[in-house]
Amino acid sequence: MSSVPATMSVIEIAEPGGPEKLRLAARPVPAPGAGEVLIAVEAAGVNRPDVLQRKGEYPPPPGASDLPGLEVAGRVVAVGLGVNHVKLGDAVCALVSGGGYAAYCVAPELQCLPVPNGFGMVEAAACPETFFTVWHNLFERGRLAAGESVLIHGGSSGIGTTAIMLAKAFGARPIFATAGSPHKCRVCEDLGATHAIDYKHADFVKAVKDATGGRGVDVVLDMVGGDYIQRNLSALAPDGRLVFIAFLGGAQANVNFVSVMLKRLTITGSTLRARRVEDKGAIAAALQRQVWPLLDAGTVKPAIHQTFPLAQAADAHRLMESSEHIGKIVLTI
Repeated sequence: MSSVPATMSVIEIAEPGGPEKLRLAARPVPAPGAGEVLIAVEAAGVNRPDVLQRKGEYPPPPGASDLPGLEVAGRVVAVGLGVNHVKLGDAVCALVSGGGYAAYCVAPELQCLPVPNGFGMVEAAACPETFFTVWHNLFERGRLAAGESVLIHGGSSGIGTTAIMLAKAFGARPIFATAGSPHKCRVCEDLGATHAIDYKHADFVKAVKDATGGRGVDVVLDMVGGDYIQRNLSALAPDGRLVFIAFLGGAQANVNFVSVMLKRLTITGSTLRARRVEDKGAIAAALQRQVWPLLDAGTVKPAIHQTFPLAQAADAHRLMESSEHIGKIVLTI
């Protein structure tokens, strides 16, 4: 690490609160431990969990950096003991448990993926959090297969845009997506949704049932929860799967579970941040085999809404909380 400075610029959370609680600061550059690499960060993705952490509602897991930021892209400038495949100078993007809002970030080697062919660092930084989440939940846990139908809530979000593109790429059909305006619905359709539903003016259960002859969809990917939970169960076809990845509308609801038995439904979900490196490494390996060839070929590319310099992280959070964005928000360093 002789060429790496002793200190770096970071964005830290002064105290729980609004975007103004994000402040630029200097911190020591971390050293990679066994099985880890140090990345000179060129871009870092902004995600909903960062906002929750800033508010004090999503603390980092034990041992993780207290700095926000769950995905980065840049070049490897140091490696720890036992790193076997990633080399100094490699251009990588990585899923991390924290510390992404910084000029340097430590990442487990197993959670690093090569920057896809033709991608800049901004595009690469927009990939890990959403692609890990969508692949594991929609395809591994939800078992979405070619020829099956899917309903993706929050279709214009970073997760939603990624889910639509991957569902299309792997042959799902029809693809339903909910979004909050006619413009966002058009974007979802441009990305591959066959039916985009403006949830502010239409009942997504009725829309799904009408379009499927009353059958419903095979898989629902939900980040809303709350009163959507019962409606999701109603929208599912026999042997359907409901996958939760967040509860923006609340984690509790009064639900009638009779349909789970009558239709033989499966309810599942996951979070990634606190899981073992080996678990996330297995997802990374699957992504490199199954999804990265699509990125290398340009078949799939993340939707980038806007970039902000690191020092303007508070503005990035304000945009995230406004829900006016479509796709990803990225910080540049």
